[in-house]
Amino acid sequence: MRADRLVLGLFGLASVLNILAAGLGSKPLDWATKPLLLPLLALWYFLNQRGKGVPPTTGILAALLFSWAGDVALQFEGSTAFIIGMALFGTAHVCYVTTFVRNGALGRVRRFPMLLVPIGYAIFLVGALTWLWPALSEAGLAVPMAVYGTLLSSTAALASAFGWRTALGGGLFLISDLLIAVRVADAFTIPGPPVWVMVTYIAAQFLLATGWAERRTA
Repeated sequence: MRADRLVLGLFGLASVLNILAAGLGSKPLDWATKPLLLPLLALWYFLNQRGKGVPPTTGILAALLFSWAGDVALQFEGSTAFIIGMALFGTAHVCYVTTFVRNGALGRVRRFPMLLVPIGYAIFLVGALTWLWPALSEAGLAVPMAVYGTLLSSTAALASAFGWRTALGGGLFLISDLLIAVRVADAFTIPGPPVWVMVTYIAAQFLLATGWAERRTA
């Protein structure tokens, strides 16, 4: 078995266990699995690209590792940990956006009908911030959330320039973080077990990494 496939299998196992931890509300299982997710995905990306003779894109690796740091920060409770986690994820999105721009994303999304994608995300962001602004302001998070939301929406919009995998990954990342914002603002409660943030987040990072790897080796 190729090493990258073994690592991807371990990522899949850690993902299932972490989603199970979210559903059961098990902090020990969450702590044991969540910090493994992004390092395993980053290692898979590195091995996959090297195995195909393609230099791994530094920006993608950096985005995955900053996301891992954000995951670890958000394991801790309190507003300080939340702000640090958001800053780390914001840096991850800067890495994604920079990588996409350097590979021609702006030229692609400026053309019709692709232009409708960033316009749609901009409208979505404004609508979400308008809805959540009062509650986020009370928590002192309105401005940081607006900045982060802009970076997140930029990742989602520019990811659409590189195929359906990265496009879907960017969209799911936006949905995952919107669910967190809704929870922080106490604006809406999603019925059922609290697994949707991690389901959409894991799928988003997986699709972004595999979509980019597929594009680079096509």
